[in-house]
Amino acid sequence: MPFVYSRTARFQDTDAAGVVYFANVLSMCHEAYEASLAASGIELQRFFSRTEIAVPIVHASVDFWKPMRCGDHLEIHLIPRLLNSNSFEIQYQIFPVGNADKAISTALTRHVCIDTATRSRVALPDFLSQWLQCWTIAPEPTESTDCG
Repeated sequence: MPFVYSRTARFQDTDAAGVVYFANVLSMCHEAYEASLAASGIELQRFFSRTEIAVPIVHASVDFWKPMRCGDHLEIHLIPRLLNSNSFEIQYQIFPVGNADKAISTALTRHVCIDTATRSRVALPDFLSQWLQCWTIAPEPTESTDCG
């Protein structure tokens, strides 16, 4: 089941044409990512200030199907997917609230877990594996998954 994050597009999100600027869509998606971490029980301050590992975004892309404007009420559907033992991607679908038939924008981010001292890839920690299980679409949810 995807994580769903609700947000209203703000004036500060828009460009001179009055539509949401592409980089701000990625910012909204990152807000959804942070909210999904918190909803699964991960303490954000600790996660983003860890000194032994980091989980940087190594790729990002956005596609637009319809413009988003200031005041639009949006739902961001977040679906993470494990790629291998040290990386995952997150697919985002953005819908107008109340109309989940067709996304007005989609985005993708890829993340890699690294050791901050060596900058080399390391396995995802257990808490991130559990987060992935919370929001990955699966045929049958596992009983042991605690998503907050």
